[in-house]
Amino acid sequence: MAAYSKKMVSKIAGLVKSDTYTIAEICGIVGISLRTYFRWMQEHPEFADAVERAKDERMQKLVVEARKSLLRKITGYDVEETHTVVIPNGEKGPDGKPKGKVKEKKTVIKHIQPDTMAIIFTLTNGDSENFKNKHSIEATGKDGKDLFESKSISELKEDLDGLMRIINGG
Repeated sequence: MAAYSKKMVSKIAGLVKSDTYTIAEICGIVGISLRTYFRWMQEHPEFADAVERAKDERMQKLVVEARKSLLRKITGYDVEETHTVVIPNGEKGPDGKPKGKVKEKKTVIKHIQPDTMAIIFTLTNGDSENFKNKHSIEATGKDGKDLFESKSISELKEDLDGLMRIINGG
């Protein structure tokens, strides 16, 4: 079992920051048990701080990448695609499979359109005064007039009690 050291703290923090591994996988890589990891978290405040800083750095990195991705989704972007057509040339490779030669190679620039949901997300969260994602329901009668406007509180309570009796099967 590996011993606690500054080098071990640094290695674990680096693995946490990479966002590639679970805690169990990190423990397996550095040669400690989960029990040891959690004991170190309790017994060594500098270890717990290093792990928390690594998690924070990882999250900041993810936020930066998310912002870049959101910007691309909002503005659209270009992707270069290469299409290659290969035909057999009659020769065989060392593995016995037929070799081929390139007959045609074509590169195309494809534009990816802006994503409507990304735009809606950005506007409703970034400019909520002008872009609200809200729904409203109006209750009107057959004549188009407000159902409740002319009723008193006691009349509304009576209607509600009647509805509740219907709902509850009574």
